[in-house]
Amino acid sequence: MIFGPLFMILFLAVLVALAVIVVRWLGAPWPGTYPPHQLPPARTPLDILKERFARGEIDKAEFEDRRRVLGE
Repeated sequence: MIFGPLFMILFLAVLVALAVIVVRWLGAPWPGTYPPHQLPPARTPLDILKERFARGEIDKAEFEDRRRVLGE
């Protein structure tokens, strides 16, 4: 009698886990992840320059100079 509800909960947990695995395997994208057949968007040189400026690796004058060189 005690094992009946326990096995039912275990069965439902396994069923839900299998459903999640099947959905992920079919390629349904999850937030923040990319399926193996899709690559994340490529970063442009300007994106990298903005990141370096935001981290404080370069100052404003160097950022503006390099941005002009990139033609943006």
